[in-house]
Amino acid sequence: MKNIFAALCLLLFAGTMSAEKTDREVWVDVLTRMARPVLDNMSEGNLQKNMLVELSPTWDGRNQKVTYMECFGRLMAGMAPWLSLPDDDSKEGRLRAELREKALKSYANAVDPESPDYLLWREEGQTLVDAAYLAESFLRGYDALWEPLDSITKARYIDEFTRLRRVDPPYTNWLLFSATIESFLKRAGAQPDWYRITSALRKFEEWYVGDGFYSDGPDFAFDYYNSFVLHPMGVECEEVLTDGGKRKIWNCSDVDFERAKKRMQKYGIVLERLISPEGTFPVYGRSITYRTGTMQPLALLSWRGWLPEELPEGQVRAALTAVIKNMFSDNRNFNEKGFLTLGFNGKQPNISDWYTNNGSLYMASLAFLPLGLPADHSFWTSEPLPWTSKKAWGGQDFPKDHAWQ
Repeated sequence: MKNIFAALCLLLFAGTMSAEKTDREVWVDVLTRMARPVLDNMSEGNLQKNMLVELSPTWDGRNQKVTYMECFGRLMAGMAPWLSLPDDDSKEGRLRAELREKALKSYANAVDPESPDYLLWREEGQTLVDAAYLAESFLRGYDALWEPLDSITKARYIDEFTRLRRVDPPYTNWLLFSATIESFLKRAGAQPDWYRITSALRKFEEWYVGDGFYSDGPDFAFDYYNSFVLHPMGVECEEVLTDGGKRKIWNCSDVDFERAKKRMQKYGIVLERLISPEGTFPVYGRSITYRTGTMQPLALLSWRGWLPEELPEGQVRAALTAVIKNMFSDNRNFNEKGFLTLGFNGKQPNISDWYTNNGSLYMASLAFLPLGLPADHSFWTSEPLPWTSKKAWGGQDFPKDHAWQ
């Protein structure tokens, strides 16, 4: 009886402690939990030795070493803004500095042929995908994550990125992976393949189907690839190509950075309305194992200060916090070695696609981009507000939706 009472007290205490955490502390805790097994190992050259790899039951037989680049590249694309904040002596600041140092060591190991964690750069077409997330991490954290790298490591990245022109991307969102890598090469002062950028962005514009949605190639599919790839990479490439909308491209008149940003704002409005009053979202389409990666456009709009007036910061933060808590408040999304496990909310390997491994799942980090805003930013300090579906189902006034031209 005494033991039961003690256990109950412990649970009550844990619940109280959890309730006392700020939204930002909740986000930092979850992102750190995702990142530590990856960066602790890879910074020491031990990721490929120690990662507990999980493959889809319908795995297509490709070299399973693609897992490690998927894991590292996708994680860093989500972490880059947070790691780019200036150092400070807070508990979070010290943690951030530690993880940034490990990330920089991991970046170096990723392209060092002598490292046990040299990634699978020169085999498989899949490498193009996850090299793009590495390039995106450098675009999102250029000063903090690219600039500090030594000259040899930088040269190795430019060489590996350039070699990926060997991959002929299919006529889908993959065009934007090529464009992202080439956009980074432009940003870094290397020689980009302009055609890989402009042709991808022309298609990106052609594939717009209206009301904030793009098709993934010529045919529309009802899934979250507008979240995972199309909006974020399309807008970020257009930003690089046009210097943030300051100039037009003579041979690519369809590219309009401001228009693409407005379309992402509309998509963000739709995405916010998909979050239920309880803080869940609909489970549909392929790659649903990417979990909170579905929320990337809302996260990107928040981090960049691009939220439309229909989406107050406190409302978006409250909605995303509810989703993060629902997804990660227990232990079921991690395997026994601390890596993400195949599934949506728990170990559910049978929902994995033929190309999915548990490295793929680090797309979940892409919801955490607003951590790149300092703790005293209004995104974090503004009053939490009920999100749209919470207002609607609670009988409160809420703005009606309408199509955008």
